[in-house]
This record gives sequence, structure tokens and C-alpha cells, in this order.
Amino acid sequence: MRVVSLDEIKDVLPSVELMDEIEQGFIAYSKGESVVPPVGELVIQKPPGDVHIKYGYLKGDDFYVIKIASGFYENSLHGLPTSNGMMLIFSQKTGVPQAILLDEGYLTDIRTAIAGAIAAKYLAPGNVTRIGIVGTGMQARLQLEYLLPVTACRDVLVWGRDQSKLDRFVAEMEPLGLSLASTTTAADILRSCNLIVTTTPSHEPILSGPVMPGTHITAVGSDTPEKQELGVDILAAADVVVADSISQCLLRGEIHKALNAGSVTASEIVELGGIISGDAVGRVVDEQVTVADLTGVAVQDVQIATAVFHALR
Repeated sequence: MRVVSLDEIKDVLPSVELMDEIEQGFIAYSKGESVVPPVGELVIQKPPGDVHIKYGYLKGDDFYVIKIASGFYENSLHGLPTSNGMMLIFSQKTGVPQAILLDEGYLTDIRTAIAGAIAAKYLAPGNVTRIGIVGTGMQARLQLEYLLPVTACRDVLVWGRDQSKLDRFVAEMEPLGLSLASTTTAADILRSCNLIVTTTPSHEPILSGPVMPGTHITAVGSDTPEKQELGVDILAAADVVVADSISQCLLRGEIHKALNAGSVTASEIVELGGIISGDAVGRVVDEQVTVADLTGVAVQDVQIATAVFHALR
């Protein structure tokens, strides 16, 4: 069994076509060609944190994968990263361990950012006039970075509560050729952006109220039953509501909150994998409002871990 360090993982990632791999994972999931049990979850009260165990496999593949990923949100006070974890790869035929990817949560961050880019690829309006990023952490940076290949827009507004973190975000991301502005008023995002990504662990809605026609919103921060970044009014007003996993989103994330409030019904929801394959209908015209709720599906972990392992071999 091979133990792989984060540095080794980062060395091989540029050689892997990750977007295609993860798109294929979403398709397989929506077609019933994967096995993905319910998410295992630990919620830590003091200090606040959560640990997710996600696992599964694609039928007929060589491996199954178990991923452990944590988020401890006060770690920054101690000079530590907020995310950590690892991915374990086993033979699907014998159960023999093949590798431990000591990615420290990095692969989870990357596969989440790629899923955001995939959602934008299939659901964003044809003319993106301004990108709105909600949050200033690592996932906010990665979401913006991975959006760049799927949209020509380079005008960005980022929201955060802390002006010093906003200033640091702007300084770090401007070298990518972006025109960046910042705001501490969340409503500014809805007023001026038509491609929005939310990336926080908030337990209360950050965005709420009217949404401009033609806007697409991808929510990636709400991956537990308690978290929520979008007001249920936003989902109620959406023309298309998309889940990475309908079964997961019934129990966690933005869709879970909206269902409980009676703002949407389960029959309205379509899966991202179905839109990618053409089996489901996403955005039809630019004037529609679309929302994608990405709670993180184990097939993303399976695909990125398997691709990295093959590249290492």
C-alpha cells in the first residue's frame, strides 16, 4: 500500500483532466451506475467543527474510496488550516488497501471547486456580466479560479464580513487578470452579479431577496442539515433548482431548508448529472433564474482519488 503526501498529489494534479472525470462521475451517479451510501457525519460543538465520511464506487471500476474530511472553523485562530482529511483507496475486487492519499483536505477543496465550475458551465447565462463570490476563504479563491476557464467574465465582486480579509482576497486574486471589488453588504451581490457562488459555513441566510432575471447561483457551503447560505425565497423564485444529489439534498443543504419551508417541492428538483448527460433540462433561456445546491457527493471523491492514483502509477 502506498502512502502519498500532499506534495506528491499537487505534483500530479496538473496532468489530470479533472473536470471531465468529475462530470463523468456525476453522470454515473444520476444514471444509477454508482453505489453511494448516506453521508457519515460528526458534528463537533466545542470548538465548532464537522467531519464528513463519504464513500462509494462506480460499478465495474477498479477501486472503492473512503474519504474523511473535516472543517474546524476556529483553526485560523491557532495558525492552522480549517480543512483536513485523507482519502483511502481499496481494490473493488479484493478489498485490499491500495493507497492512502494524505491530501489534508486539499482534494475535497479542489473537487468542490470543479463541481462549481461544472454547474456554471451548464447553468450560467450566456452573457455573464459580473461574478459574485460570497466568502473570502480558500474555497472562495478556488471557486473563482476554476470559474475562469468556463466564462469570459473577469469583473468580480466579493463579499465578506471582515474588510481586512476582503483586502487580502482582492490582492491575492488580482494577478489572475481580474477586476475585483469588495463589499460588506451582501445585497450588493444580488443587485449587480448574475453568476454567484456562495462558499461559507453560515447557519443563517446571507443572500435573500429579489434576484435579477438571468442569474445563476451555486451554493457550496451548506453541506449539513444546519447550514444555510440562501434564503428560501431565492429557491422559491428560481425557474430551475438543481441538486448534485437529490437524496442528499432532501436531508441537507439549501434544498433541505426550502423543502422544510414549503418553498419548493421534491418533484421540481433535477440532478446535475442528468443535465450534463442531457437526460434532464437545465437553463433554457438567459432570463431564467437557476440555483445549484452542491452538498458534495462521494462520486466526486471517487473520481478525483482514482485519477490521482492512476497518475501516480
